[in-house]
Amino acid sequence: MTLARVFDEVSADLRDVLDRALEGRELSVADGLRLARVTGRELHALLAVADTVRRQQVGDEVGYVINRNVNFTNVCVKACRFCAFSRTKRSGEAYFLDPEEIVRRAREARDLGATEVCVQAGLAPGIDASFYVELVRSIKRAVPELHVHAFSPEEIRYGAEQSGISPRDFLSALRDAGLGSLPGTSAEILDDGLRRRLSPGRITTAEWVHVVTSAHELGLPTTSTMMYGHLETDEQRIRHLDLLRTIQKQTGGFTEFVPLSFVHREAPAHVKHHLPGLRPGPTGNEVARLYAVARLMLGATVRNIQVSWVKEGVRMAQWLLSAGANDLGGTLINESISTAAGSVHGQFQPPAELRRLVREAGRIPVQRDTRYRRVRVFASEPEPDEDSPLDRVVDAEAAFGSYAALTRDPRFRYRLPLAST
Repeated sequence: MTLARVFDEVSADLRDVLDRALEGRELSVADGLRLARVTGRELHALLAVADTVRRQQVGDEVGYVINRNVNFTNVCVKACRFCAFSRTKRSGEAYFLDPEEIVRRAREARDLGATEVCVQAGLAPGIDASFYVELVRSIKRAVPELHVHAFSPEEIRYGAEQSGISPRDFLSALRDAGLGSLPGTSAEILDDGLRRRLSPGRITTAEWVHVVTSAHELGLPTTSTMMYGHLETDEQRIRHLDLLRTIQKQTGGFTEFVPLSFVHREAPAHVKHHLPGLRPGPTGNEVARLYAVARLMLGATVRNIQVSWVKEGVRMAQWLLSAGANDLGGTLINESISTAAGSVHGQFQPPAELRRLVREAGRIPVQRDTRYRRVRVFASEPEPDEDSPLDRVVDAEAAFGSYAALTRDPRFRYRLPLAST
């Protein structure tokens, strides 16, 4: 069915919004709200336009990065109501990986073909800015070729406060130690009223913006994210996208946008607090709609829209490549945070599986680095024999361990005071 035929079946006001998107014109918050509420044939029209705009903006290549997650501790001084990963310092499941183990995991990732190590963790008492800086320095000494993508804006704020310095000075020290980029997590929905309900005491919107813009000014790119499907409204989602777009126009520092579906199964907000109005994550239509709206609102400035397969599963991730997305994220190897919340989609995807999903979607797989530079384009089949050793991994938990096993491992039991500080 042609776009013209699709347009014949939608209302005139929606047709006007979609026409402006196809012409490359910027959509307003009101336009975004109109798109955020489409269903049925209008949803099909939105998805078709998002796919067309995606092709215009970034072409048919779909990227992925070979990376490893290292969530070095689950101990956290905060008690965010959506987080099922964190533990108190006295919990029997509290763990802390020492720097030597973190470096070992980084080396192993490099040997398996990874170009990135992603380091994030809880806010453990007893660590400060010097701990984070020395950790980055240790990784870069051991594996200088590995890109260190580490520390959320929440961690940056925490480390700076613990050491009595500004977030900008902390970021500058991390950059000088070898930090390459930051994950733009801890954003959830950038609306302070909602944040107080979902995660009281968490970083504020202004603080989040200050950290990411300071990072961009220092030459440290960040991702941008949204966690949705819990308590937020359509308007809060769209204003979140608009704020990200505004930041990107000012700094150009976002490498991608990653929508993150709320996983409710083990979240304290669901199993403990029973927050009124809490939803069990977004529906399938909501997910597809948000990706499409993100492409139309952000794609001219934040060109890469990334699918989180660990949130959506590989089948939905593949489908979202036709809803405006152009990236499948990373191999992850040791994904822990979504898994702890009850995600059932695993902690690792082999590179060959990501390429298969891309090819079956009629697109071109590309291994990229953290900054979205091509490492290798897989333009033909059959693939050459020299694939990643990760493609031979049959059981990821047996090969790399799991979050559940880590919480029971006596070698990494959290103890006070931390010997490394």
